[in-house]
Formats: sequence, structure tokens, C-alpha cells
Amino acid sequence: MPSKKVEFYNREGTKLSAKIDLTLSRAPFQFALFAHVFTGNKNLTSARHISRALTQNGIGVMRFDFTGLGESEGDFADINFTPNITDLEFAAAYLSEYYAATLILIVHSLGGSAAIFALQKIELVKAVVTIGSPSYPEHVTHLLKDSIETIEQNGCSRVNVGGQTFTIKKQFLDDLRSQNHVEVIINLGKGI
Repeated sequence: MPSKKVEFYNREGTKLSAKIDLTLSRAPFQFALFAHVFTGNKNLTSARHISRALTQNGIGVMRFDFTGLGESEGDFADINFTPNITDLEFAAAYLSEYYAATLILIVHSLGGSAAIFALQKIELVKAVVTIGSPSYPEHVTHLLKDSIETIEQNGCSRVNVGGQTFTIKKQFLDDLRSQNHVEVIINLGKGI
């Protein structure tokens, strides 16, 4: 599948890295926006395989790295859940401006939770596919269970997630806990 690297900026002016995967034989009849797992990136094996399957079936794909992950700028330690929502909004706006009028959101893990919140502001979404996505954002804290007390007491802690070490700050936990997922889902007005 032919791919090209692109960059776009989020609300804070942080440069985010993305890949556009195109179909081989014809112009895509639809585009998908792929949002990766918590602490992941656009180049994970699962993201590449999903993208390849979609492009082989006529669907173009934009995979991007959330702020502070992969090749995107920013410090992951300073990121909360809410910026992931706005990163999705800005990725969709980029894709809409340059490639598609409508799109499919394909979201994995915490990217799926962020997508539910982002849907309120992304009108061009026609379908959402979630893969292992928690129904509420705070669920991701099970990955931090051994460090939550330290994060709460010290304001931050180094945490191993998926074989990589990240600094997680208390502000991240507070942001996850403040999200009212039930209200958002009830008022979504879209099928998911």
C-alpha cells in the first residue's frame, strides 16, 4: 500500500505525525481515521495490519500519533486524556480538508474512549469501530494499579506499560476521573 507521511498541528500548536495509507488500484471511496492504544503509536503491528486490510478493500487510512507519542511532538508526561480528544478532532479536520468529506473512526483501547468524546465535535464521522476500548476512560488505570498510590502521593511516578516506561502524573488520573462518559454516550445522538 502506498503511504506518505504528513504532519498537522493540534489546538496547542504541537506538531503531530501521521501516515496516509492509500489504495493501490483506485482512489479510496472512503477514509478511516485510526487512533492507537494508550502509550502506543501509529506504527504498531496491529495498526499496520488493519490499515493494510482496509486499503486492500478500497478504504484509505490516516494513522497518527497522539501528542508525546511516536513521532509527534510534546511530552507524554504532560498529557492528560482531554488532549487526546482534541488531537482526534484536529486529525479528523486535517483528513476532511485534504482527503475526505466523511470518515470511519477505527479506534483501539483508550483511543476508543477518546473517540466517544470527540464524536460530539466531529460531524463527518459515519461509523465508529472500537477494538478493545473501555466504555469509560478511567478503566485504563488498571494498567497503573501498582503505581497509583505513588502517583497520588508524589504527584507522579515512572510506570511500565507494555514494556516501555512512561512518567504518569496525578493530573492524568484526575482528568480520567473527571470524564462523565455516561452523559456523553447518552447525548451522542449517533450509533456506535
